[in-house]
Amino acid sequence: MSEFINKAIEYFEYPFVRYALIVGVLIALCSSILGVTLVLKRFSFIGDGLSHVAFGGMAIASVLNFTNDMPLTLLFTVIFAIVLLMSGKNAKIKGDAAIAMVSVGSLAIGYLLLNIFNTSGNLSGDVCSTLFGSTSILTLTPTEVYLCVGLSVFVVAVFILLYNRIFAVTFDEDFSKATGTNADFYNFIIAIIIAVIIVLAMNLVGSLLISALVIFPALSAMRIFKSFKSVTVFSAVLSVFCSLLGILTAVFAGTPVGSTIVAVDIVAFIICFAVGKVFGGKR
Repeated sequence: MSEFINKAIEYFEYPFVRYALIVGVLIALCSSILGVTLVLKRFSFIGDGLSHVAFGGMAIASVLNFTNDMPLTLLFTVIFAIVLLMSGKNAKIKGDAAIAMVSVGSLAIGYLLLNIFNTSGNLSGDVCSTLFGSTSILTLTPTEVYLCVGLSVFVVAVFILLYNRIFAVTFDEDFSKATGTNADFYNFIIAIIIAVIIVLAMNLVGSLLISALVIFPALSAMRIFKSFKSVTVFSAVLSVFCSLLGILTAVFAGTPVGSTIVAVDIVAFIICFAVGKVFGGKR
């Protein structure tokens, strides 16, 4: 036990480990608080679609030789999030089909651009890291950490300030409109927050695993709790715990960070599902 503690202290002396823990906790917190809203609004699939859009934005930034690809990737993802979530039901191409088209198209074009304008000697490694988050969380710069902290504070602050409105739009959008709430505006805000979370989470679990970070904590909390507030709080706590455990396990065991975090989230879901069954929890 003492050997494990000494090893942990030794690892914490490295800045990249501290950066990974800080960013991991913040991303887990942000993704979990909005994950409940996305699940209840049946927008779970939007995370997967926008993660591929973010990959396309990252590829464009890489081709343009941007030293920091996050601003362009964020702008790219925000635009598509607004377009997809704000498109009406009367659109010629329905929401799920539009997301599928944008998702596959962005992923394919991004990979094509990286192949054509490849400036790296390890294209496969770079793509693997972006898709699965294998090493990017452990190579963060101080600038990226500060940017992540700022965006995370923005997400949490907006969610807290607009909690009642988001709650109303989540459960009954038509009734919210009837009572004078500008539901379209709050859907617009939700779209922006989703895009910010997707871009932040790419450094943690990669673009292909982002949906798991958003959905699993919310679904786990719903196995045990019933109220929106209880589910949101427990989802946030569970997500932060799973992220910390996943990062520490990956550092000590040498496993891919993103996959390890998702594996811990899956185990947590199984445990919560069992607890819900035993104590009468409802979905």
